[in-house]
Amino acid sequence: MSGLLAGKRLLVTGVITDASIAFSVAKLAQENGATVVLTGFGRLSLVERIAKRLPEPAPVIELDVTNQEHLDSLTSRVREHVDGLDGVVHSIGFAPQSALGGTFLETPWEDVAQALHVSTYSYKSLATACLPMMDHGGSIVGMTFDATKAYPLYDWMGVAKAGLESASRYLAMYLGKHGIRSNIVSAGPLRTMAAKSIPGFSDFEDAWTQRAPLGWNLTDPEPTARAVCALLSDWFPATTGEMVHVDGGYHAIAA
Repeated sequence: MSGLLAGKRLLVTGVITDASIAFSVAKLAQENGATVVLTGFGRLSLVERIAKRLPEPAPVIELDVTNQEHLDSLTSRVREHVDGLDGVVHSIGFAPQSALGGTFLETPWEDVAQALHVSTYSYKSLATACLPMMDHGGSIVGMTFDATKAYPLYDWMGVAKAGLESASRYLAMYLGKHGIRSNIVSAGPLRTMAAKSIPGFSDFEDAWTQRAPLGWNLTDPEPTARAVCALLSDWFPATTGEMVHVDGGYHAIAA
């Protein structure tokens, strides 16, 4: 099968619904020749149903990125479906409600710690868990919402995303000797299930649709998925530690 990702074996995390960025990545990757394995957490049966909507139904592996047993067994469970990996997509994030919505100064450490564990440290955890399967090098791509700025109400998730962006640069440094690239895609706001949990998300929507130079479609994850697939491909062989904006150009415009 021909395509940008022909012959690539990919692990894609973060599919919850068919509106998920990760679903769009998996779909586009398959259409471009990749073999895809998905991971799910919690409502696994839901992810399995969504996986059947892909061009080729994809196997689903349970993965809680905060569960060391899940991480330790990931290699053997992935190898039940593919003999190795060429790419990994980290599309995982979570913060308790107390860590969002303008209560930044009152959020207890326990809730901050959970946000950092799931949204930041898991990038490194997933990378090291997959390392034994990437003996020919490859690409790891994470998802962020540009954390170089502070956004009202995003609070500790913004801090977690800043940590994620930094972790990607450190992974780029430490995994380069293995031929593995680590990059981040910063998407504009999209109406995903994750976005619905952010208080005041409509404020982001209004700002982007009004100010992005190229405009911004809140319901179309494909431009973001295209960037992820490009970074997973062989077309960026010397690019690592980078953050690619897919936001209609919003990040380049002064407030």
